[in-house]
Amino acid sequence: MKVGVVTFPGSLDDVDALRAVGIAGHEAVALWHGDHDLKGVDAIVLPGGFSYGDYLRCGAISRFSPVMTDVIEAAGRGMPVLGICNGFQILCESHLLPGALIRNDHRKFVCRDQRLRIENNRTPWTSAYAEGDEVTIVLKNGEGGFVADDATLDRLEGEGQVVARYLVDNPNGSLRDIAGVTNERGNVVGLMPHPEHAVEDLTGAGTDGLGFFTSLVERAFA
Repeated sequence: MKVGVVTFPGSLDDVDALRAVGIAGHEAVALWHGDHDLKGVDAIVLPGGFSYGDYLRCGAISRFSPVMTDVIEAAGRGMPVLGICNGFQILCESHLLPGALIRNDHRKFVCRDQRLRIENNRTPWTSAYAEGDEVTIVLKNGEGGFVADDATLDRLEGEGQVVARYLVDNPNGSLRDIAGVTNERGNVVGLMPHPEHAVEDLTGAGTDGLGFFTSLVERAFA
């Protein structure tokens, strides 16, 4: 599959995401935030990074990048979209996902190998996992606390839209230990931890994150 990775001003992990896409066996395609051109990709990754410095609100400015008009339209047609860290924030600001991301409750940046449980393996980004799988993936954020009102949280829980949940302890104050969510259709996924940093044994926390990228193949031939 052709998987596009969007670079926003200040993106930190676009190259890592492109590499992870390639390791998973896909054709990685670099996309620029200022272009109205998705280059015929089959799926899109919005990578992590401190886009525009996040001076206004995490992900808020990036939501207005020209490419996001096309991403929003493509997501509406069912294209798989994965937002990682700041990309998750952008998806929430674009209203492709519910909720919002706020400053960590302890007011400090956190960087560590984080244990997660996969709660939903029915998305194009998680089908390589079994429901209930426990994985270790790199987490690094200063504004990673997922929040929403009680009605929205109940709906996410009731409809199975929680994709991943923090285990052992909550690193940022996310309500109900939520680490990632999906939209009602299931094609758009936001994840605060960084699976692209856990795709090789040589570096990082191992290869537990690779399934987020190989899932596209699993889904395509299911």
